[in-house]
Amino acid sequence: MAISREPILKRCRYLGISPMVMGVSKESKKNPNANSRRKVSEYGMQLKEKQKLKFIYGVLEKPFRHYFQLAEKMEGKAGDNLVTLCESRLDNVVYRMGYALTRREARQLVSHRHFTVNGNRVNIPSYRVKVGDVIELHEKSRSSAKFKDVLEQTTGRLVPLWLESDKDNFKAKVVRLPEVGDLDYDTQTHLIVELYSK
Repeated sequence: MAISREPILKRCRYLGISPMVMGVSKESKKNPNANSRRKVSEYGMQLKEKQKLKFIYGVLEKPFRHYFQLAEKMEGKAGDNLVTLCESRLDNVVYRMGYALTRREARQLVSHRHFTVNGNRVNIPSYRVKVGDVIELHEKSRSSAKFKDVLEQTTGRLVPLWLESDKDNFKAKVVRLPEVGDLDYDTQTHLIVELYSK
């Protein structure tokens, strides 16, 4: 697994996204001229949009391109399908449930086998959940002080509508696939489609 050592706040400022999207509560310094110093080409805008989505979900180029190829084969808009594929990753679902402060932390927790899908332990962060899947915190992990602390810190976080959360029983059910309208950030997926279609 590749490790990104670039500071999150610096990367967020470059890509024009709020650090809150990454689970970082500290707001970055505002610099109104940061992204408007020079005119960005059409290719530059497309590339930045792709980099933004890859950065948010922590996906490298090869798997991201694979997601795009899958999105093209699915019914509907390829850009919307791409977002659906990224959002339905298990590490993202764990983050959305409120069991991790960031997606990076969620990725590590999944790798360490803290979560089950339909009763089976899964340690693959890129595992794609389906409608009807039940994601649970493993019984042995429920008494951990780590998870109690994280749940306290994420109490105010809104769980998306496509997840039916049951925090008392440490689980959530996927009631429908995620859509672009469920996102907490702005994205122009048509730019990514244009970039890969060249």
